[in-house]
Amino acid sequence: MTALVAQSFNIKGIVQGVGFRPWIFQLAKRFQLTGHVLNDGQGVSILVQGPEMALAGFRAALDTERPPLCRIDELTVSHAQVQDLQDFTIAHSSSEQAAAIVTVGSDKSSCDACLAEIRDPNNRHFGYPFTNCTHCGPRYTIIRNLPYDRHNTAMAGFALCDACRQAYEDPMDRRYHAQPVSCPKCGPELTLRGAGGEILAKREQALAQTIALIEQGKILAIKGLGGFHLICDAGNHDAVTELRRRKCRPAKPLALMMPSIEFAKQYAEGSSAEWQLLSSQERPIVLMAKKQHQADAPALSSAIAPDIDRLGLFLPYTPLHTLLLDGLQRPLVATSANRSGEPIITDGDEVLQQLGKPPLAVVDAVLDHNRPIINGCDDSVVQMLDDELQVLRLARGYAPLSLPSKSLASMNIVSKSLANKDSDNSSNKLPSLLAVGPQQKNTLALNIGNQLYLSPHIGDLFSVEAEGYFERTLQSFHRLYRFEPETIIRDKHPDYASSRWAERQSAPKFRVQHHFAHLLAVMAANDYSGKVLGFSFDGTGLGDDNQLWGGELLLADCQGFQRLATLSPMTLLGGEQAIREPWRLLYSLLLHNHGIEELQQLAVFAAEPATKLANLGKLANSGIGPKSHSIGRLFDAAAALLANLRLSQYEGQAGIILETLARRAIAAGKQQSAEKLGLELKLEHELEPTNSRAELVLGQWQSAPLFSALLQAWRTEPDSELLALAFIQAIGKGIITAALKARNWLKAEGIDELPLVLSGGVFQSRLLSEYCHRELARLEFHRLKPGLVPVNDGGIALGQLWYGLHQPGLTQSLAER
Repeated sequence: MTALVAQSFNIKGIVQGVGFRPWIFQLAKRFQLTGHVLNDGQGVSILVQGPEMALAGFRAALDTERPPLCRIDELTVSHAQVQDLQDFTIAHSSSEQAAAIVTVGSDKSSCDACLAEIRDPNNRHFGYPFTNCTHCGPRYTIIRNLPYDRHNTAMAGFALCDACRQAYEDPMDRRYHAQPVSCPKCGPELTLRGAGGEILAKREQALAQTIALIEQGKILAIKGLGGFHLICDAGNHDAVTELRRRKCRPAKPLALMMPSIEFAKQYAEGSSAEWQLLSSQERPIVLMAKKQHQADAPALSSAIAPDIDRLGLFLPYTPLHTLLLDGLQRPLVATSANRSGEPIITDGDEVLQQLGKPPLAVVDAVLDHNRPIINGCDDSVVQMLDDELQVLRLARGYAPLSLPSKSLASMNIVSKSLANKDSDNSSNKLPSLLAVGPQQKNTLALNIGNQLYLSPHIGDLFSVEAEGYFERTLQSFHRLYRFEPETIIRDKHPDYASSRWAERQSAPKFRVQHHFAHLLAVMAANDYSGKVLGFSFDGTGLGDDNQLWGGELLLADCQGFQRLATLSPMTLLGGEQAIREPWRLLYSLLLHNHGIEELQQLAVFAAEPATKLANLGKLANSGIGPKSHSIGRLFDAAAALLANLRLSQYEGQAGIILETLARRAIAAGKQQSAEKLGLELKLEHELEPTNSRAELVLGQWQSAPLFSALLQAWRTEPDSELLALAFIQAIGKGIITAALKARNWLKAEGIDELPLVLSGGVFQSRLLSEYCHRELARLEFHRLKPGLVPVNDGGIALGQLWYGLHQPGLTQSLAER
């Protein structure tokens, strides 16, 4: 008789709610093993018993096969005692959560099998808008508590019918323990309501009437996975302009949901990587190049993305969206249902309250359903830089983002040794920290042991509603992980809503400078804690000298940074008003080398009274007023000159307009002409430092000479496309030149070559980033890539967390308790 061997497996990662246990069950049956598998607060526990060769096959399959949505972060194997076991079973989940470190999965789009079922008249899921299985569907947005079992989700109130229960309990069925599983007999149902709340239709009729209303040019709020969309026919210009008017969104581009990838190819051009991204199971909004209108394609409203050459496209990601677009067969505008600047709305009654009542009525009707959204989650926004993914908004499909850190795991081992404790529960040796992020594009970050978590996009914290969404997201993570932070990390700016919240808490606090946190976020994405050379370019952020930074070259590690270079300061004429009115920034920069009377003759300033310009000139010359070192403000000023952008209507508008102009120049073959203009963002010292260790050892990028040269070129040849390209090239060359100077300075200081980081919202400029990536690669710089971590302020919280986890004494003090 063959000798039996028993082994115990403990697996952490994304292993709950993804069909992992039935897959283990099927593996055990294949290798004729006995034992059991169960979910617990740590992940999944497995006991398998059988001949040694069979166990070896089982172990190999764990590495080479896996369910599509599964991710194993940590797998430990230990010998177990052989027992009298006759079969392999799936045991009931353990509710123990004292140290829950299960990774909550993100919501995924419908799989092909489920889509085939809702389109098959002979299938019991035909036309059912809530069809899903373990390979697709909602996760984060429906979960209340861990472990991920039905009674802990938004489906707790829906009793399974006999057919669904049979699938749910059959380990060989792809719906085995798919917690949202349901069908028309036992699951959620649609309800169409008028703007006044009256019920217009239910179930299939609700969908049919919704399609009819959209065809009539109406604006509807429709419930998705993580919130409501405002939806209208993208080809109906009156409907699109009316949506803009009602939502008070005059210019910011609107996202488009396409019926299929074939449909999308009628309106956009892209690389194979972009098309793969568009059709990935994450289904993000992908920024792609507009295609010239084809005669055989239904026209899109010109109001969708006015004056820019990009479209934000995404494909249906729920059965409801699929059925809707199958019926309409036309592109739809699908933008977040909210009042401008506020978070996405997740409740139908709230939609009616905020968007259905005069005088601020936005929607004509609401397509709702009775499966609650437990955790709100917006749509992710991404773009491709050559073949590198860049996340602009981390949300549905990607978030919550979990990053297991091997380097922090080694800190756990050190802590365990210091504490002289048993080997179990080692994940708790690292302190649990909470990072509360910045004011704009806010996210939260926390850790459970060596697992780092970055929340979905919360948004800008400028309203009571946004601050409430911030607190609800925080409560969701408290509820899921039952953690209490031992330390809170916040931005140094005292007036950020997140900073004020942190200061009201009793836990100890760390403060992290904004641009330093940008670099730390990329370091965290790479599980890297050594020194880096980092360019941190964005719109604003409080510096250590209480000025506004945003054009920084830093030598940094997890303990601190040295500021090697910065952009020369410009005066914000009128304070924050200068950010809203970019002509003020241009005026401030040009005053360095041009007189007031000369500037009054320029068209961009012609609308302003001479006395106003004279007074602003005196203010600039006095040296009074807030100063900014922001590269982002340079883009605003350039757009004011080259595109007559006098009023910024949304964040990043200037950069988007300049890129549009520059890409037109490239399409027209003007690259060499742009090079010949010789525009430069020079890095130099106004006064030579007395020694190499002085502050700003590499000097300042000189912005005033750049704009004086830009103005001269504009007067000589007012080609806005050519000059936009030359401007972006000048910024890129300024970065590359600084990187080379820094490399030489480090070498002289006896410091080995360091990895490079490019971070901050300015690097959302596709042309700028692609130029820098190529040149840095050519010059053999090693660049740390941000991966799924947003390059803009959406990554700040992760950087704050990375800083906190590397502060001396935290591990030691915890071990001594």
